[in-house]
Formats: sequence, C-alpha cells, structure tokens
Amino acid sequence: MADKVLIIVQARMASSRLPGKVMLPVVDKSLLALMIERLQMIQHKATIVIATTVSADDDIIVNEADMLNIPYYRGDQYNLLDRHYQAALLHDADIVLKIPSDCPLIDPRIIDDVLKYYFKHKGMYDYVSNLHPATYPDGNDVEIMTMDCLRQTWKNATKSMELEHTTPHIWENPQLFSIGNVTWETGLDYSMSHRFTIDYLEDYHFIKAVFEELYYQNKSFSCIDVLKLLNRKPDIYQINAEYAGVNWYRHHLNELKTINPGQTREISGFLLDS
Repeated sequence: MADKVLIIVQARMASSRLPGKVMLPVVDKSLLALMIERLQMIQHKATIVIATTVSADDDIIVNEADMLNIPYYRGDQYNLLDRHYQAALLHDADIVLKIPSDCPLIDPRIIDDVLKYYFKHKGMYDYVSNLHPATYPDGNDVEIMTMDCLRQTWKNATKSMELEHTTPHIWENPQLFSIGNVTWETGLDYSMSHRFTIDYLEDYHFIKAVFEELYYQNKSFSCIDVLKLLNRKPDIYQINAEYAGVNWYRHHLNELKTINPGQTREISGFLLDS
C-alpha cells in the first residue's frame, strides 16, 4: 500500500503585521484559495488539509475550506506543532508536508521535486526540506517528515519557538533525526534576494501584481515564470524588495544553532515588530 501523503496548510486570521492576509483578494479569489489551487496541481497523490484554530476569528477560514471542499482541523492558536500532529493523526498520515499559508506563489513543481527526492531516498531520511538551508526564492517552502518523526517531535519539543514553528526541534537535533535538503537545480541562491511570501502589505501588492500578470495566461505558472516577469518588469520586484531576506529566524538566532546570521536580516537598520 502506498504511503498516505498529507499536506498541512497552517492558516489563521491573526497576524501582527498583516491581519487576515490569507483571505485577501487576488484575481477574484482569496490568497488561501489560490494557494490551495496550486497545491492541487502537484503530480504526487496527496490529501490537503487546512490547519486553523479554535478562535471564532477563524470561522471565515473554515467557511473557505468548506467552499473549496478541503478538510480542516481546528486546534491551538499558538502551538503549531500540536496542530500539525493532531491533523496528521486525524487523517492517518504516513508522510506529512508542512507548507505555510503565506506561500501563495509556491511552485507545484518544486513541491514535486522535494517529494521525488524524499521517495528516491525513502528510508534514508526522517525529514527532508528545501529550506535548511534555503536556496529557492522565499515563499517556496516545503518540509517533509515521516509520521514517526512528527510524533517524536511532538513528544519531545518543549521550547515555545519549537511549538510555534513546528520543525526547529528536528533541525536542532541531527543526532536524533536523519535530515535531507534539496537545493535549487539552477545552482543559484535567491533565498535572500527574492521574496514571494506574504507578511507585509507590500508583499500583498507584489503577489497581487504577479498573479494579475501571469494567472490568466497560465494558472500553473512556475517560479521561473515569475523570475522572467521580474526581469521584464523590475518595478514589480521593487514592490517588496526592502523585505527580501527578512524572516522569523531573526528573532531566534540565540536559540537556533543550525541557523547563521547570514540567513536572515533586519530592515533599514531597525528591529521589526515580532
């Protein structure tokens, strides 16, 4: 029997920087709907579940999941690790993919590439990602773990940072887990220079511009298509360029042994809100 692959999309309305970002409209759909659409384009067979919270504010996400005919799980607002584990249990997963909802431009081909790597080396790795270290443009985040790996992490992770971000306990314990990483086949590293994720209003304007340029001609446009667009229209790249390389790592460099300061940055010389 083939392994059951479960893609868990974590999503909630609360956000300190851009509240409700996953439901912002682009090309007459929500960003969450567009992301689900892209996840459904992968070649591998997988079940998608939206992992949201018990907060009443997230009823809108549950309604969107129902409209999209996508199952959902409601769990703790802050313990993302528990949310992932309980959703995986509920769906009897063998292999779990963690893909955050702030990646609406994620390339389905990249997801397939990471899955191909995992299955090619099946049994060798407990965890495979394309972001430890990252080379793809930020916003193409794929993390794969076995159910046993997720279970052990759920049992043993205790730090608030580990609970909030789900997988750092795995990264930080290579003596416990066998870890693989997929790098961009181009040989390039755009992880600090190109930002396809959403956390700020400028990110929304950037993503909106990209979809409006590419979506109507080809709904399954690729990461390379986006890069070609940015070369043709550098003004689109500039919309959120000031945030390139800014990510959550910056708040936890004293805790993360496997992340170096060159993998994140502040902006304009001052600390961003946490």
